[in-house]
Order: sequence, then structure tokens, then C-alpha cells
Amino acid sequence: MTREGGNTRRTVLKSAGAVGALGLAGCLDDLGDLGGDGDGHSIAIAGTSSGSATQAAGQATALAASEHSDTLTIDVQETEGWTANLYEFDTGDFSTIGVDNNSLSKAMNDEDPFDEDPVENLPMQGYLFDSLEMHWVAMEGSDIESTEDLREGGYTIYPIEPGFGTRLLTEEVLREDGIWDANDINNENTDDIPGAVEEGRVDALVLYGSNRVELAGWCQEVDVRSDGQLYAIEVDDHFVETLEGIEGAAIETYEPYGYQQDITEELGIDEVTSWALQGQWAFGSDVHPDAVYEMCRIAHEHHDTMRDSNPTTLDYSDVSVMTETVMPDLEVHPGAAEFFQEHDVWDDDWIEGEAD
Repeated sequence: MTREGGNTRRTVLKSAGAVGALGLAGCLDDLGDLGGDGDGHSIAIAGTSSGSATQAAGQATALAASEHSDTLTIDVQETEGWTANLYEFDTGDFSTIGVDNNSLSKAMNDEDPFDEDPVENLPMQGYLFDSLEMHWVAMEGSDIESTEDLREGGYTIYPIEPGFGTRLLTEEVLREDGIWDANDINNENTDDIPGAVEEGRVDALVLYGSNRVELAGWCQEVDVRSDGQLYAIEVDDHFVETLEGIEGAAIETYEPYGYQQDITEELGIDEVTSWALQGQWAFGSDVHPDAVYEMCRIAHEHHDTMRDSNPTTLDYSDVSVMTETVMPDLEVHPGAAEFFQEHDVWDDDWIEGEAD
């Protein structure tokens, strides 16, 4: 099943993963007795596509749970992206999702793309797991030097896969800036875009890294299969002004990281300007508070184990890091709220939700 709503699509799972077809049901978020004293829980996470930062973060959390928890198991499924995950939650396919604050905010306010296809049921907030930093690169032979060239148009650009929260924000930026309508848009999924790059079917791309550590898995594949032909382009003042006018687009400038090639050499651009997007784990009321509390505990106490699987894992030794995505107008899941309160990082302006 697919649903088109702006650039948002509702889809079934791309793969069922370790728990099989049962992953389609929200009941997986509380399977109950796992043996022993009967207080075990299982969480099935909507983790976006293969090779994504969300998949990496989810799999790292699942690994840490398997090694350091007697009460929680975690299974991570492939879906179509952060924005699409809100529809997966709305239909009951998942009770735990990875999602970004920009998509959450737009869904709360019935803004594009949720204006024509609203989300009736929203999850409660959990904790921050990622900050994605999006930036421009171009391919040798494209003759693109800056975003001004993209505004003039005539190129084929890849603004990330439809359904991704990173795509939702990027599309808003490009439409507002005038780049979107001036160019051909490649809408292939992240599994296929490395091949398109290898075949020379794309002139410019938006790629992203995680937490200033490394590129997302699919972006690493683009890097490898580009055969050294990627380079950073200049972001002009007009584009920066566009970013400044869009809520949810945090502007950051830094030296490129994670590439196997020097993307600064072609044009002598030593820094890239990015628009950053934060992602959090969010939960339904049917997810047991003990399960969410345990997931928070694992991240706080065993982020080193998580980092063995996912080098971009944040340092959660300071619990306040986990709260950086909390928005005051949306409920926080009671399991996360209890954890924050016990560690003295709770803000009384936040709203604690209720579990079923």
C-alpha cells in the first residue's frame, strides 16, 4: 500500500527482519513474558531504510540490549523514512518509531505534507539519538560551482529519498530557495542512488553525516562508487538566507568528514554549510513504561557498547543530552519522563504522557 501526500508515502515494511511478519503489528511493542520473572518486554522499532543513520542507531541499541538487559529485546525493521514512519505509527503498524522533530512539528500543525493527509495519532516523545548534517556535493563534469548555479537550473539533483525526514526538510529548503522547480529531481531510493552516481546520472546530491562522526551508510556507498568524483560546492548568501528563514533547519558550518576522497580540492572549499536535523525515538501509549525506561538506561549506561556497533552513537553519560529533542507542546512518554526525573534533567514545562 502506498499513499502519496506531498513527498510523504505510506508503505508496508520493506523487510520483516528477525521477528518475521509479526513486525507488522504494534503488539510487538509489548510481548510480555520473556521468561524468568515475567516482566520482559520487546520493542519493534520502525528504523527507516537499510544503511540509514536510524538503522545504525537502532541496531546499536538492540545490540546493547541483548548484552546488558535481562528484560528488554529490541528488533529494528526497515521502513521508508522518518516522515513515513508517522504514517506507520498512525495506522498501528508500529508503536515505536525513529522520527525527526521537523516532521513531528509539521504533523502536529497539519502542515505540508500533512495538510492533505493528516496524521490523527501522534507518538509520545522519547530521547535524542541523532543529529543529521545535510550538505551539497556535485559530480565532476557537472560544472556546478555554487547553489547559484543550481538556482539557474538544468541539472539532475538528488535531494534524498522521498519519505525521509531529511528529504522533507531539504525539499522545503529547495522549494523556498527556487532550486527545486529549476532542476530535474531524482527520486530513487537510497539503495539505488549509489548506482545512479556510478553511472553518471546525477549532477548534484544532498548527503549527510551523523553527529560530526561519519556519513550515513548509503552516503558512504555513494562516496565509494563515485570513483573520487565528488566535490563540495559553495553555498551562496541567498541559500543561507533561505535556511535562516526555515524553522527546523539548524545552520552549521564545518570541515567535511567521513569521505574517502578530498571533496575540498576541486574548488578549494574547506568548509561546508549544512542544515541539521535531529532525530528521536518516539513511543506509543501501548509501549510499557518499563520498556522505555530500560531503553533509556541502556543508552545511558552502555553507550560504549553501542559505539562498537555504531561509531556515531552519542555520549549519553550526561543524561541531559537525551533531552535535547524534547518539544514542550508534545507529551513525553512516561517511561522516558521517569528516567529524566530520576536524573534531574526534567523540565516542569514538559508534559508527561500516560501509558495504556
